[in-house]
Amino acid sequence: MQEEGKKRKERKGRREKEKKKKGRESQNEIKNSNLKIEPKIYLSERGIVNIMKFVKIFSVLLVAIAATFAFGDSAWSADGERTKVKVGVTGEIYQDIWEPAIKELAAEGIDVELISFSDYTLPNAALDAGEIDLNTFQHYNYLNNEVKTKGYKITAIADTFLASMSVYSKKIKNLSELKEGDKIAIPNDVINTGRALLVLQGAGIIKVDPGKGNTPETTDVTSNPLKIEFVPVDAAQVPSLLPDVAAGVVNGGYAVDFGLNPSKDAIFYDDLSFYKDKGYVNIVAARSADKDREIFKRIVKAFHSDGVKRVLADKFKGSLLPVWED
Repeated sequence: MQEEGKKRKERKGRREKEKKKKGRESQNEIKNSNLKIEPKIYLSERGIVNIMKFVKIFSVLLVAIAATFAFGDSAWSADGERTKVKVGVTGEIYQDIWEPAIKELAAEGIDVELISFSDYTLPNAALDAGEIDLNTFQHYNYLNNEVKTKGYKITAIADTFLASMSVYSKKIKNLSELKEGDKIAIPNDVINTGRALLVLQGAGIIKVDPGKGNTPETTDVTSNPLKIEFVPVDAAQVPSLLPDVAAGVVNGGYAVDFGLNPSKDAIFYDDLSFYKDKGYVNIVAARSADKDREIFKRIVKAFHSDGVKRVLADKFKGSLLPVWED
């Protein structure tokens, strides 16, 4: 009996120890429940796709921002690559005119390549077709007519110069010396006839019908106090006629070809204020869709420089007058 009682006490003791052990384990579980538990995130397939899209968009934005800084005034290409811009021209004179701007831009990674065309009808067609990036060979009147008749989507983005048309003489030093009935030679084509008459109006020799705009004809002269006789000839022939007339209105280019110095030999100088608008001002043109490109603005800025002005004054002797504002 005593032995059996002893066994009962041992069994009871083991049960109490097990209860205490379980109690301690429960307390530990409660304490552990207060510890930080790292959450597990489970993404659906759609969620993964959305995150990938976000990463892609963010990457594109970073590239765009980087490109914006890369195309500042000091660097126009990434990874040392240079940017080429093709500019359509007509004639060799543009190589001299653009030389200062080309050198300046080359130092910034912009290579301006002048593409020469032999015919005036070609540069606008090439620009509209995307074969070149810009062109510079025409004035506003010519461009506006091309856009109207051919449907080109081309826009002027900058003014360059006015091809001067001044008055020259081998017989008088000043237009105030003109006498009644004197003869003045003028070009015989519609555009240059109009310009010549407007120059003479600017000089106070005649007045023309203001309703005729930039292309008046001799029949549109409304006041001619000295009864000047106009002698219309081919524009290129006006300089050779100077010994036979009192004066002649000569295109700057033809004056230089004939050995005249427009800045010194003219007795009356052309001026933009003589015209109704900027129709005779030469321009830089771009496709309308590209007119606001930053690189084009930088090219225009390089052209509108003192270096280009010096070339126009020294090389072309005043036959091309810069018209941009400093």
